[in-house]
Amino acid sequence: MQVLILNSGSSSLKFQLFSMPEETILCSGMVERIGFNDAVFKFKTDKDSIELESKILNHKAGLKLVAQHLLDKKVGVLKSPEDIAIVGHRVVHGGIHFSNTTEITEAVKKKIKTLSSLAPLHNPANLEGIVVAEDIFPKAKQVAVFDTAFLQSIPEVAYKYAIPNEFLTENHIRLYGFHGTSHKYVSEKSTEFLGKKESKIITIHLGNGCSITAVKNGKSIDHSMGFSPLGGLIMGTRSGDIDPSIIFHLKDKLGYSLKEINTLLNKKSGMLGLTGYSDLRDIQTMAEKGNKDCVLALQMNAYRIKKYIGSYAAILNGLDAIVFTAGIGENSKYMRQLICKDLDFLGIHLDTEKNDSDLRTIRAINKEDSKAKILVVPTNEELEIAKQSVGLIKN
Repeated sequence: MQVLILNSGSSSLKFQLFSMPEETILCSGMVERIGFNDAVFKFKTDKDSIELESKILNHKAGLKLVAQHLLDKKVGVLKSPEDIAIVGHRVVHGGIHFSNTTEITEAVKKKIKTLSSLAPLHNPANLEGIVVAEDIFPKAKQVAVFDTAFLQSIPEVAYKYAIPNEFLTENHIRLYGFHGTSHKYVSEKSTEFLGKKESKIITIHLGNGCSITAVKNGKSIDHSMGFSPLGGLIMGTRSGDIDPSIIFHLKDKLGYSLKEINTLLNKKSGMLGLTGYSDLRDIQTMAEKGNKDCVLALQMNAYRIKKYIGSYAAILNGLDAIVFTAGIGENSKYMRQLICKDLDFLGIHLDTEKNDSDLRTIRAINKEDSKAKILVVPTNEELEIAKQSVGLIKN
């Protein structure tokens, strides 16, 4: 069975084609920097590796480029669109409607669209991916795996906001959390690596979007994002936590409309607002050249993460490991070093030589005397989505 997985991020699109249930990767790739003139397209098979720089202004254009290469006579791995049995989609926000993997229908698409206001950088891109995939692969089963699903185990004491009760009971305003597919995958891999049935770990997903989760014995118990993906850590273009009064000040005193404020906090803030750059690689390069805004932004980013590590260690009442994953977490030795600095009280001691390693496998980068392990675990949301999608259709 050939299963295509589409994972649309806020500014990226990752894809993998699997032969299931063998979990063999037939093709993989990604589109980075969507919305920019210098977007990058990567396409890899056993025989070919292609990298192109192009103007890719939206996710629809990116998806069409993926399909074009999958079906290409020279480098493609599909003879016909009908070779695909299942297309599995990562969908960010499922609200209260979707706590499990779901086959996509017209009703499901309408719900995903309704929830777009809660995940404005993601749900529209996810939905666009579904619509384009239905057109290109009309015979395939379309399946949605929701980022919010793994975080359904967060207890009421953590997911409920301190506002009048009816906003939860009648309007379902609560913490939902995101990146759940990634946190689920890396927490399970970390538990296996630690060799412990019972564990207290903190998983740190750092990409253009960033989140952190407290995981106890395989279940999430708290998470940095909330009602939408806007809260929590400082991200590529999102502000993360701010005083809600700032929103009223922007509207009442500075004359911003609510639409402008939404755009400001979701698309013009975070690292972009602090530095003029949203890509951490650019920010690190400029910081190395002495750009003070970039130096400070990196310090602020690490500082916010450290605050969450401390609070989650407290609610876990102990800590077996912190886990770095996703694009920045897996690849930026500088950010890992900045985050782990001065966490001695929690028994976190980074081994700089191990941290400098470019290995792309699960590994520990802590010193031998570190009470808590420091792990780097490459995430594979696509494989997790494939497994869940096949499981749903087979059942």
